[in-house]
Amino acid sequence: MNKHKGITNNILDLVGETPLIKLNKITQNFDGQFLAKYEAFNPGHSMKDRIAIHIVEEAERKGILKKGFTVIETTSGNTGFSIALVCIIKGYDCILAVNSKASKGKINMLKAMGAKVYVCPANVAADDPRSYYEVAKRLHSETADSVFINQYFNELNADAHYMSTGPEIWKQTEGKVTHVVVASGTGGTISGVGKYLKEQNSNIKVLGVDAFGSVLKKFHDSAEFDINEIYPYRIEGLGKNLIPTATNFNVIDIFEKVTDEAAAHKARELAVTEGIFAGYTSGAVVQAMTQYAEQGYFDKNSVVVLILPDHGSRYMEKIYSDEWMQEQGFFDAQMQPKGEVEIIN
Repeated sequence: MNKHKGITNNILDLVGETPLIKLNKITQNFDGQFLAKYEAFNPGHSMKDRIAIHIVEEAERKGILKKGFTVIETTSGNTGFSIALVCIIKGYDCILAVNSKASKGKINMLKAMGAKVYVCPANVAADDPRSYYEVAKRLHSETADSVFINQYFNELNADAHYMSTGPEIWKQTEGKVTHVVVASGTGGTISGVGKYLKEQNSNIKVLGVDAFGSVLKKFHDSAEFDINEIYPYRIEGLGKNLIPTATNFNVIDIFEKVTDEAAAHKARELAVTEGIFAGYTSGAVVQAMTQYAEQGYFDKNSVVVLILPDHGSRYMEKIYSDEWMQEQGFFDAQMQPKGEVEIIN
């Protein structure tokens, strides 16, 4: 972990080698050791830095991406920020089609990083011309000298995690990891990490996290794409209303679905118990771990790694806003915010 010492050539040199943090309080009632892979330590504050730099540099190596070109991508916010960061350092223009579930804070950050942002409605079919998938494809066709990252259908997405995140977890746990709990959106993280770890030890269990309103769990369980599974939900970057080819369902042992409300509360609980200020999907991962633990998936010998995708600062208008939580009906008499603010005049 000496990568971050001394002088780096640029900020991209800081991507990867994120810490593994032992969870103590939030897991105290469960058997096993629980370790958080805290991806907010990447310079772009999310695990998407890994795929952004890997896909862009592969495109450069193959001669697909050249000086003066434009990089285009669909994103719920984090991938876009990471791509914008890479484009700044490497000198490319950046166009992003963003899902409207992305918080205003995320959209403002993308603009601050010099990206041109198109905000697309979230609750439309994937093949609707207004969806962020279709808008990105249209922008790519209309923009000369452009490259479409296409993370949902790009095998390099999983390769980035196969080459970095997976080996880091194996090394950091000295090969003792028994389970990984990973959110699935594009499926790149869970597929790349799962493939690498199962190659090292086929007994390692890859435990997926999905959202209610997403099709991934049912597709994994039955190979059926069921449109009736699809309905609006609030968690950003988790689950899908399509089947991404970047997802290798064969390396995923099981999926557990979590609710918007439980994931939001668990993220806030993580902050006040462990001091780890993480995002909405991170809350979903911790909630799924809780559900897996309650179902008896772990024992005293388990070494469970939870991949926490991003930083909580990107959700200040959402799960860390008491007003937003109240508007969603997520606060009741039993669940009130722990912090207080008093104004002195």
